[in-house]
Amino acid sequence: MTNKFNSLKKIILIAGPTSSGKSNLGIRIAKKINGEIINADSMQIYKEFLILSSRPSLKDEKKIKHHLYGILSVNKYFSVGNWLVLVKKKVNEIIKRKKTPIIVGGTGLYFKAVTKGIGKIPEINLKFRKKIRDLHSKIGQKEFYKKLILIDPKSKKNISPEDTQRSIRAYEVKLFTKKSLYDWFLNTQSDFLDYDLKKFYIDIPRDILLKKIEKRTNLMFKNNCMDEVKKFLRLKIDKSLTSNKLIGVKEIINYLDGLSNLKHTKELINIRTRQYAKRQNTWSRGHMKLWNMVYSKNTTNLLNKILKEIS
Repeated sequence: MTNKFNSLKKIILIAGPTSSGKSNLGIRIAKKINGEIINADSMQIYKEFLILSSRPSLKDEKKIKHHLYGILSVNKYFSVGNWLVLVKKKVNEIIKRKKTPIIVGGTGLYFKAVTKGIGKIPEINLKFRKKIRDLHSKIGQKEFYKKLILIDPKSKKNISPEDTQRSIRAYEVKLFTKKSLYDWFLNTQSDFLDYDLKKFYIDIPRDILLKKIEKRTNLMFKNNCMDEVKKFLRLKIDKSLTSNKLIGVKEIINYLDGLSNLKHTKELINIRTRQYAKRQNTWSRGHMKLWNMVYSKNTTNLLNKILKEIS
């Protein structure tokens, strides 16, 4: 279908909690406006987790061109800054083809990077970063977090005690630059100020979302997500890397070790997914106040509402 509006400087942002139907909605929008989809989910970056991260299927990717899905191995470090560099490149490529970039996902920090920008932190060399990660491995997250708060008190209100990845990042930035990670975030500016950003958040009712989460968990096991975890285990990657945080990895490992039965494993995954969805919604209320909050049980009505807003 021919694009009905000038897409040369327009970017569509589709965010929402896990299991809210973002991927399918993004595909339907792309078909209508001659668009291409860019991933904004930090776990769908990893190539080894097609099922467990609920990445768009290969069939979906054939319908509409998708970018930045399954591009990185789980044993690699990947930051918001790395993602933003790739996104800027993809946006320019898509617009040069006279198509519309549609950024779809559930990682709030990725969308914040697009709309508000990120701090231009100096590059930290690998030797220095390895030293910090070795320290973390030696003393564990609990003691490491205590050390972090001592050298960078600002991290306490921004990083939870369980957040391994951000704890390590904040620690290395503070030691290397002598400046808090959160001071680097002050006075940032979006790299997309010259673009018309159309921002939508799928504000799905909780009762409906819970049913979708349970359905998604059952589908993952039907598609044999346990095989992905078995292959992941064989890689023996650093436990501080982000890929370890994917919901389902820890629970399935415990199942494989005989510490839980299948029913309990699924329930634990459902619980963690519900908790994650709640955090996503809470984050959106604080950081996406100016976004269009949209939802309809009828997906066609929802699609038409968004198309009207972006036309």
